[in-house]
Amino acid sequence: MSAALLGSDGIARCAWGNTAPDYAAYHDTEWGVPLHGEAALFERLSLEAFQSGLSWLTILRKREAFRRAFAGFDPDRVAEFGPADVERLLGDAGIVRNRAKILATITNARAIAELDVPLDELLWSFAPDPESRVRPATMADVPAVTPESTAMARALKKRGFAFVGPTTCYALMQATGMVDDHVEGCFRAV
Repeated sequence: MSAALLGSDGIARCAWGNTAPDYAAYHDTEWGVPLHGEAALFERLSLEAFQSGLSWLTILRKREAFRRAFAGFDPDRVAEFGPADVERLLGDAGIVRNRAKILATITNARAIAELDVPLDELLWSFAPDPESRVRPATMADVPAVTPESTAMARALKKRGFAFVGPTTCYALMQATGMVDDHVEGCFRAV
């Protein structure tokens, strides 16, 4: 086992999970765990979009504020947000105040309402067969984009979603357990 995998707490995890306590908690309890449910998946999709160009640690530390600001990521409620809500969100120092990302979150909530299949079913339809995947030896072996994430991004954009490129979609797949990218030697690697 690589020394980089061993945390100060003696637990072997993906090296990034050892860089901050918030990362360790997220790595150990959420990242790569299969996630279902419309609000939960909408939250992760939204947070992955907000993370674009920023540190995931920033997003993790603002997560509760995001939940308050976006009505618990209830897509029906967020779909009703109007110009006053956008201004409220732009003034909320607890979240990332990026107009394009805020508007994309509202757009995506509205797109969810127009889906012909449940969001859960749509997103999980792009999950690759776990038997066809090779566990990465190191994080350098983990791709940023895959054919599945590219197909997911294309399908979401076709349905009116915004801020859902292939890299964001792959991060979503990792975060929600559609793929398991825990490296060899990590205690979560099964």
